[in-house]
Amino acid sequence: MNKLTSLFWILLILSSGCRIGTKKNSKDPVPARKQVESVQCCEKGPVNQLTDAEKAQGWKLLFDGTTTNGWLGYAKKNFPAAWIVEDGSLRCRNESERGEAGKVDGGDIVYSGGLFSNFDLRMEWKISKGGNSGIFYLGREVADWPLYKSALEMQIIDNENNPDPTAGIKENRQAGSLYDLIPAKPQNARSAGEWNSIEIICDHGKVVHRQNGVVVVEFEPGTPQWKALVNNSKFPGLNPDWENIAKEGVIGLQDKGYDVWFRNIKIRVLE
Repeated sequence: MNKLTSLFWILLILSSGCRIGTKKNSKDPVPARKQVESVQCCEKGPVNQLTDAEKAQGWKLLFDGTTTNGWLGYAKKNFPAAWIVEDGSLRCRNESERGEAGKVDGGDIVYSGGLFSNFDLRMEWKISKGGNSGIFYLGREVADWPLYKSALEMQIIDNENNPDPTAGIKENRQAGSLYDLIPAKPQNARSAGEWNSIEIICDHGKVVHRQNGVVVVEFEPGTPQWKALVNNSKFPGLNPDWENIAKEGVIGLQDKGYDVWFRNIKIRVLE
């Protein structure tokens, strides 16, 4: 074998060895972002309490199950009379049950304990027959503006008995959807009167909605695809700068005049 041939085989062996050596080990740790996305959503456990494991992971309760501490009306200094604590849940009462004070003092509520940027938010919700509500995030409190003019919204609704789910485009007003923009697929919301678990992950430019343990929406604000999606929607008519979602914002629950319940509201800040 001449020297040129020998050199060829040596280089080939070295090249093959390098490729094999860089092959990803199946036991390598999963990147941090993937670990966040693979967490089981709203595992069964004590209601409105954190386990020792959750405390160690940095979770924080936003609702203690007995008081409205930490919550205020959107752009208000009080907690609206339309909302009450009932059986360990935050309940928005339907308009017919609110009484005079509730009829006047209603509206969305927001968590007043700070603004959130990168986070994993979890909670459970239950809607009345024909009901409609929503979970807002990355919203801004702007004088004389409703929260939906600045915030992203996960739709909360009775798919079977409210007309709104069929009024959108490609089912983008069904439960779990990024309201009026991206439909929740697969659609797995439970019927009115049953509890659903949700998870909203905002992780350094990527957003994920989980519903009942399943990823149903994924998107990245700020991308060309995002801008095209928003520009072809109703939102620029509400706020010309709507596509430029805030980097951090409030978390809110929507009052649409229907009975809706929320519990097990917890959040973990992502570094």
